[in-house]
Amino acid sequence: MKSSFFYPVDRSQAYTVIKINMMAGRKPETIKKLIKTLFTQIERNIGIAPIDIEITFKEQPDYCWGFRGMIGDEAKDLSYSVKV
Repeated sequence: MKSSFFYPVDRSQAYTVIKINMMAGRKPETIKKLIKTLFTQIERNIGIAPIDIEITFKEQPDYCWGFRGMIGDEAKDLSYSVKV
């Protein structure tokens, strides 16, 4: 419900919070590049200004993930690299 959502006083009603959970392993430069890209692409494609966007990353060790019936640190067939 819109009336129960807290907007910081210097933000518009477009204020958006993005939370990303991922396996640990990416370099700070990789995460920074993703954050900058998200700011740019969201403004360009959706029209929400960066001042109205808050992005938070939470990384967990791979053994804290479970998918496709296995534990993250046991998955050897990922089509992407976590250590980038």
